[in-house]
Amino acid sequence: MPINHIFDHSLSPASIIEQLSLFAKVVIKPDTTLIIFDEVQEVPRALTSLKYFAEEAPEYAICCAGSLLGVALHEGTSFPVGKVDFLRLEPMTFHEFLIAHGDAMLAQYIARGGMNLSSQWSYLTDMVKRYMVIGGMPSVVQTWLDSQDYRQVNEEQNRLLLSYRNDFSKHAPGALGTKIRHVWQSIPTQLARENKKFVYGIVREGARAREYEDALLWLSDAGVIRMSHCVTKPDIPLTAYTSLSAFKVFLLDVGLLCAMSHLAPETILLGNRIFEEFKGAITEQFAIQEIAQFREIEGNYYWTGTKAEVDFLLTDGVRVYPLEVKAGINTRAKSLSTFISKYNPPQAFRASLSQPRSNKGLIDFPLFAFSAVPKLIVDRTENESSI
Repeated sequence: MPINHIFDHSLSPASIIEQLSLFAKVVIKPDTTLIIFDEVQEVPRALTSLKYFAEEAPEYAICCAGSLLGVALHEGTSFPVGKVDFLRLEPMTFHEFLIAHGDAMLAQYIARGGMNLSSQWSYLTDMVKRYMVIGGMPSVVQTWLDSQDYRQVNEEQNRLLLSYRNDFSKHAPGALGTKIRHVWQSIPTQLARENKKFVYGIVREGARAREYEDALLWLSDAGVIRMSHCVTKPDIPLTAYTSLSAFKVFLLDVGLLCAMSHLAPETILLGNRIFEEFKGAITEQFAIQEIAQFREIEGNYYWTGTKAEVDFLLTDGVRVYPLEVKAGINTRAKSLSTFISKYNPPQAFRASLSQPRSNKGLIDFPLFAFSAVPKLIVDRTENESSI
């Protein structure tokens, strides 16, 4: 039940606690009670009240949740900067997807760099395909666990997509809302065409960047898209060589991409066809989603304006590592070989469905082992330090 009225008058913590106690019919104690303000972006004064709690009543534990909190903060809502800890909740990773299926030990083994998985290979390959159809949205994963029915999964995905579209209309002013919907609906087409960068002409014929930059910013603030920027030189810091006008746009979740693209859930039963759809777009979407779990590793892509493109450049702030992702077992990657010859990176990575191996600074690892990437990078760094 909404309790907006509690914040209509005084923002004194004592007054708010009193009103909350009366409403919930419980005694709120600082050492035993967790206060949760859900969908907090709907009540700007609730956000403002955090300043007073931080200054006058820091003994209370308050957790705020909001699907469009980033948008609300950019609208100028008063906020206690520096006094609140942020935690961005991403869709479940494949690692967490395995844990949800009761395979915590297997998931941890992979995250530690374990690649000797011949007895589990078929199972893990099937699971990563399944994940690409289901995705990592918690309610969708729960629907799958409860029903084991792809049609129910698809219904839940479409319900979430409808909720997003309703939010666009509800929270964005008229003209901006229309542009947001146009950008959002163009993303599957952008990815399917394997463009080297986001093409505004796909959003609307004759469209220009200045018309839709605000829509892209809104979607980014809302946390429902992922942007990967083009880097023209793999050097530190990457931001110095990042193009602000050339970028790719992905969705928040690979399962939602499948649903928006009307990919039939039955596709999972047809061998490697899941990886052939959209010419690898699904695999790239999966990869950027997995990369997002590494707070200490950034991910962009490399493109020189020619055919030389590397899917992702990873950096830990000290070194740059190229990463190529492949949809199936074919690991030929001419652009990656060219990149390695030209820049001699400390380590290069390639993810596919082929068996893991290491050869002359190139590590091949399976798509289901993205959780091991930080371990692979650290091991390389430690080996260099010991030389």
